[in-house]
Amino acid sequence: MRISAKVDYAVRAMAQLAAAPEGQPIKAEDIARAQDIPLKFLLGILNDLKRAYLVRSQRGAEGGYALMRPADEITLADVIRVIDGPLANVHDQSLSELSYAGPAKRLREVWMAVRASLRVVLETTTLADLAAGDLPDEVKELASTYQAEERRQRAKRR
Repeated sequence: MRISAKVDYAVRAMAQLAAAPEGQPIKAEDIARAQDIPLKFLLGILNDLKRAYLVRSQRGAEGGYALMRPADEITLADVIRVIDGPLANVHDQSLSELSYAGPAKRLREVWMAVRASLRVVLETTTLADLAAGDLPDEVKELASTYQAEERRQRAKRR
């Protein structure tokens, strides 16, 4: 899975909104500055999130952007799907429609497993988890496994 700059910025912006007192709007300029996101790019992202009813905007001196729902009801998968579409996409087809021949016959199952593993992380981690810095145990475990593997790989290269 490739995580685009747009997805990275969107999740960071949503985490910033989740960290604000519930319902309190934050100006786009403040989000951009806090997360080092180009303002013009951020405004487009916020517009996409607004059309998907994940954020709302409020005009005026006290205006800005706020989450439409509580942060514990919005998953990272929700944000990613708004910005980039399905979590794991193969040729813009449903995985159930794919079929392969010969030695690649079982590849559809691999793509299904990839999508399922992404869901384990992205559909269980909410903006509230991210903002609080308290990730679900299974996410922490996977991250720890990844870090251990990275250390092993670095040690082999030395």
